[in-house]
Amino acid sequence: MNQISTRCLIIGSGPAGYTAAIYTSRANIAPLVIEGQQPGGQLTTTTEVENFPGQPNGITGPQLMEDLRTQALKFGADIRSGLVTEVDFSTRPFKAKTNNGLEITANSIIISTGASARYLGLPDEQKYSGLGVSACATCDGFFYRGKRVAVVGGGDTACEEALYLSNLAADVFLIVRKPHLRASKVMQERVLNKSNIKVLFNTNTAGLFGEEYLEGAHLVENAGKENEQHYDLPIDGFFLAIGHNPNTEVFRQYIDCDAAGYIKVKGETTHTNVPGIFAAGDVADPIYRQAITAAGMGCKAALDVERFLNEEGL
Repeated sequence: MNQISTRCLIIGSGPAGYTAAIYTSRANIAPLVIEGQQPGGQLTTTTEVENFPGQPNGITGPQLMEDLRTQALKFGADIRSGLVTEVDFSTRPFKAKTNNGLEITANSIIISTGASARYLGLPDEQKYSGLGVSACATCDGFFYRGKRVAVVGGGDTACEEALYLSNLAADVFLIVRKPHLRASKVMQERVLNKSNIKVLFNTNTAGLFGEEYLEGAHLVENAGKENEQHYDLPIDGFFLAIGHNPNTEVFRQYIDCDAAGYIKVKGETTHTNVPGIFAAGDVADPIYRQAITAAGMGCKAALDVERFLNEEGL
């Protein structure tokens, strides 16, 4: 086992982790960053990012993350590959172990492990990821102006995504596996009254198709019933809105999370229930889930760490 001590351990990368690394590095804290199972986070699967401030011509997700990473390295962050698989937050300094044999002790920790979008489990979802399949309408809806798109889900999030897309796309199909929507009455009414949204009840997605890019979905209506019907729906975009799973499993023994697993932070800060441990980005944000809000939380977490270390004389 390799052992290392640090004043600040940042678990996870992405906009939150890398921004926290930039700020803590500039404060001479010399952070150690363990990038996680997807270095750069979810944004590395996004082809084009047009809504990140300072990028008027757009930038690819991987390039944006590489730029943030390079900036953190420039100021002295120690960035390493690996996945934190075990932690001990019962005493300080805190302890963590990685899957590649690193044992870490840290005076403070920023958790920025993000959240993973739930997928249907279709092989085609990965094939067309970034090529028509998306888990964020706010992020990618702009690319489907005047086109045909589908949203999968029947809750408030799916309805919100469908309504957002209806202001951009020509036609929006809401694919709902049940005979009803689970969303609030207000959201249901808005969706059902929007002229360019068509709700496909009792419908499941069996697969996706297309040559280079997504061209449509294979749908099954009334699956398992006498009136079962298979048909293809031509679409340009396929948006998943069936929820996210925050990557918090390894921390839940020590860190307070809500019912969905998102880390609870105190008020407007990034403080968790354990003094010295902070959370930033999608792992603590079930509402906005944007690159810019994650980066903002990364900045806040770094400033909170700096104050904590100064107050504790660490």
